Amino acid sequence: MREIVFDTETTGLDARGGDRVVEIGCVELYNHIPTGKSFHTFINPERPVSPEAVRVHGLEDAFLKDKPVFRAVAEEFAAFVGDAPMIAHNGMFDLDFINAEFARLGRDPYPVDRIIDTLVMARRKHPGSPVSLDALCSRYQVDLSRRTYHSALLDAELLAEVYVELIGGRQADLLLDEISGGTPILVSAGGIGGERPEAREFRVTGEEMDAHRRRVAALGPNAIWLAYLGEAAPLSGAGA
Repeated sequence: MREIVFDTETTGLDARGGDRVVEIGCVELYNHIPTGKSFHTFINPERPVSPEAVRVHGLEDAFLKDKPVFRAVAEEFAAFVGDAPMIAHNGMFDLDFINAEFARLGRDPYPVDRIIDTLVMARRKHPGSPVSLDALCSRYQVDLSRRTYHSALLDAELLAEVYVELIGGRQADLLLDEISGGTPILVSAGGIGGERPEAREFRVTGEEMDAHRRRVAALGPNAIWLAYLGEAAPLSGAGA
């Protein structure tokens, strides 16, 4: 199953009052595993960024003025998301902003049921405990050392790790693998996309087979291993 973890940064808090998106970050998951594919863009909001928002994400007007407007990135963003479920922390905030941008372009909005809200999940799983992204990263020992400001792509990457923990954590049948520049991640035994690894071939020497037959013979005539040996060949070196 394909899922998209996403986050936005904005000019302010009021999508319906004219605030705009200034950054989008998306991370692709397949069967809850990061694939290494992502979408990220800064956006010229065509209006000033509030001082309060700058204190959160650090994106000032001077930095954003030469970035593409939302219209220029909307198609690429929508194509990356496709028809996958969308995972976000306080997801209705992000959805309102994306849908407000779509409305300006005459595009259909994303429906509410596309959103998996990790804030709601965290409140149910940890009632009475702090459930901000920072708090959840601390709870699940997700590394926050790179996070000085809020950043849409970095926050999506952190949220992807938190989401895995919220739905049950890393299972015992997961193993370490590497994708995308040698970064170690957890990959299911079936591999990303469900592909199975090739079966490993074990070569057994004649000496090893002889030792096995001698061990089975010592177990007596009722040993279950005799059913697997069948009409066993004589021991190596025995007369024909």
